[in-house]
Amino acid sequence: MNSRRDFLRQMGGSALAAPLLSQLPTSAHTPADRQLRVALVGLGSYAARVARAMKDCKLAKLVGGVTGTPEKVEKWMAEHGLEKANFYNYQNYDDLKNNPNIDAVYVCLPNAMHHEFVIRAAKAGKHVICEKPMSVTVKEAEEMIAACKKANVKLYLGYRLHFEPHTRELIRLRQSGELGKIMHVNTYDGFRIGDPTQWRLRKNLAGGGALMDVGVYCINGARYATGEEPVWITAQESKTDPVKFKEVDETITFQMGFPSGAIASCATTYNFNNFERLYVIGEKGFVDMSPAFGYGPIKGRTRNGDMNLDTSKMHQTWQMDGLADCILNGTPDPNMTGEEGLKDMKVIEAIYKSIAAGGKKVLI
Repeated sequence: MNSRRDFLRQMGGSALAAPLLSQLPTSAHTPADRQLRVALVGLGSYAARVARAMKDCKLAKLVGGVTGTPEKVEKWMAEHGLEKANFYNYQNYDDLKNNPNIDAVYVCLPNAMHHEFVIRAAKAGKHVICEKPMSVTVKEAEEMIAACKKANVKLYLGYRLHFEPHTRELIRLRQSGELGKIMHVNTYDGFRIGDPTQWRLRKNLAGGGALMDVGVYCINGARYATGEEPVWITAQESKTDPVKFKEVDETITFQMGFPSGAIASCATTYNFNNFERLYVIGEKGFVDMSPAFGYGPIKGRTRNGDMNLDTSKMHQTWQMDGLADCILNGTPDPNMTGEEGLKDMKVIEAIYKSIAAGGKKVLI
């Protein structure tokens, strides 16, 4: 196996918020007097974005990577000033345990690979950041959490928006009571997907379609907008291109009910663009964000006018510095733990269950 592309091709042929109140303990091998040293796992387009963002980080430092494409190593060394000793492939990945110069890994692989590479990192004694969605099943997510707890390493999800200023302000407004009781939430996110041969359209690699990819933002957004966990789900699926979307979902609309009586009306798609919004309605006010989930700039308004918050940094800069602070200094994280990812996975499974049942209400 020479590259991740070969790895994916092989798999293709197989069957397959509110801030926490408790302090996170500082790990013995990541003292608070230096930067968190990170290796990126899977050097694709998203990892490249994270690497660019980390150039502006103060607490997090990119030091290495994991790739099955040897020619990428020299390229990344030259672009980011990295040492060859901090690069690994998918076969010798477990040798990370012998490298004291890497504190954490960021898993940026296709969804179905998260489970394996998070658990292997944990066994190597490294803290883990994992891209969303956390996994492709609830069972896998539970196993990932258990493995990291057993190894006494931290597990975080790449919910970059939890450090983004507009999102943090929305949560502050909700927590402070300035919005009053939350009555209704409207979230949607989607885009027209291109290359029909890409891994995101293969169920054994992606686990699902639009819901797994960008629908998770709608789920997570409704949860931090209400500060509650949904208790029931109803969902419907539609397809305009059954050939392209033979294996995964194209468009899903779903509704979530919360204990307070608030309802979230949500939708996600791979079929069209200009589809991105988080609208929160409270008894005393509202927050309307559009764009709400993309890489930025995020824009929002309240009853007092435009939010006009800082958009000077890449989201991943805030994210990586923020999570480094959590690991190095024990700072409480804004709901980005593995347990947070597990909650979203439970909702995703309930959505698919409702669709399979013809849109019937599913209790969570």
